[in-house]
Amino acid sequence: MKKVLILNGHQYYDIVARGELTQKIIDKATQFFINNGFEVKHTDIDKGYKVEDEIEKLIWADYVLFQYPVYWMGVPWIAKKYFDEVLTQGKHYKNDGRSRDDISKTYGSGGLLKGEYMLSLTYNCPKSEFNNKEGFFDGLSLDEANIAAHKTFQFCGLTPLKTYSIHDIFKGDMDLNKELVQFENTLKENFL
Repeated sequence: MKKVLILNGHQYYDIVARGELTQKIIDKATQFFINNGFEVKHTDIDKGYKVEDEIEKLIWADYVLFQYPVYWMGVPWIAKKYFDEVLTQGKHYKNDGRSRDDISKTYGSGGLLKGEYMLSLTYNCPKSEFNNKEGFFDGLSLDEANIAAHKTFQFCGLTPLKTYSIHDIFKGDMDLNKELVQFENTLKENFL
């Protein structure tokens, strides 16, 4: 049986970030994985966690789905704190990858985890801001703008899957059902 860890990186803020959208996305993912024979574990970072349990969950998982709202161009600080606390225990990487004896071993290649990860993001900004030299992100793609999250997982040995994102979440005309269908299509592409 394939095993997936779903990380909820949402951090609660009254009025602007209560977590309903993130939870609907996670509920959709959970149902998808159960329906397709995956064993599923969850961590809702904002509700607390035990570092030792999280260390073991990451080792256990074949896949990690990290769902989070992008706050100020990055992961919510509580998600960063989670990675700092859980990943600095030395269980997910042997070293930074480099070797005095073998110069072909490069920085970031010492990860011990085997598997894949997917980022699932929610944004206030429109999708048109990415891959647009005139846009806010100066021509960066969605994945390039989220390089820190990608490199965190890759440093530990995981391989990226296609990223999914929902944009313009505060605009008021988002079709959630359409977004969830597109999200499920990405899950099928990545995991089936």
